[in-house]
Amino acid sequence: MINFSNAERAEVLTQALPYIKRYNGKVVVVKYGGHAMTDEALKQQVMEDIALLWLIGVRVVLVHGGGPEINMLMERLGHVPQFIDGCRVTDEETIEIVQMVLAGKVNKTLVNLLNKKGVKAIGLSGMDGKLLMCKKKDEKLGFVGDIVKVNPKVIRDVIEKNYIPVISTVGADTKGNLYNINGDTAAAYIAGALNAERLIMMTDIAGILRDKDDPSTLIRKMNVAESAELHNSGIISGGMIPKVDCAVEAIKSGVNNVVIMDGRVPHSILMELLTNEGAGTMIINQGLKNARTRSR
Repeated sequence: MINFSNAERAEVLTQALPYIKRYNGKVVVVKYGGHAMTDEALKQQVMEDIALLWLIGVRVVLVHGGGPEINMLMERLGHVPQFIDGCRVTDEETIEIVQMVLAGKVNKTLVNLLNKKGVKAIGLSGMDGKLLMCKKKDEKLGFVGDIVKVNPKVIRDVIEKNYIPVISTVGADTKGNLYNINGDTAAAYIAGALNAERLIMMTDIAGILRDKDDPSTLIRKMNVAESAELHNSGIISGGMIPKVDCAVEAIKSGVNNVVIMDGRVPHSILMELLTNEGAGTMIINQGLKNARTRSR
């Protein structure tokens, strides 16, 4: 453990002050997933970061998935997880498992952890208050949904009562059928509906790399037009394509900027929001005036 003097601690807090002022009262949506969800120490640190941000006035909305937990329960029940193009094939039995895991175990575990950190949290799913209304994405995928409407009033009501919303990505259609929704997509739509100041997408890589095998080639900041160029050139490829697509969708819907960052780094959320260097790759709208200028 690194030991800091009182003067060093005071200096860190002083440097964070402009960012605390900037984000006070603003909505920041965090898409929580990847290794940070499965590593217990990282999970505790993420919850500490969110609790701290809430206590200094940042209105954090936590959106989570839970793929590994779903896989584990399916295997225990004798089901073999199946995927098509990265999407989970979700039949009637599988959607019941998804609901149990996401809206039940995972959601309530995170709510409990936040409560233990000294803040108040409430668990929501896309079913609550018609928060996430869906339609079927593709017949071959079963009960996998595309979002057609977000009801942000449910989330705003929770925030106004001084609770942190913790949202699982299970939605429904007008007939009451349940759907499994991609977590990044849900976070992007929710952030857009809330006109969030920022969407933070936690992943298991440093961000967008010019060379996928070299973390030193991290692209610190880009605009929407540049992201399209990097996509066309093949630099943005594989699993990063849908994440960037979600980021662009969020920005077009009114989010100030989106950061794709490595959730495996301890306290990476605080590094992103409260330091000049930030963390990961920031995507901004072309000509956006209020995006933070990062050090290089």
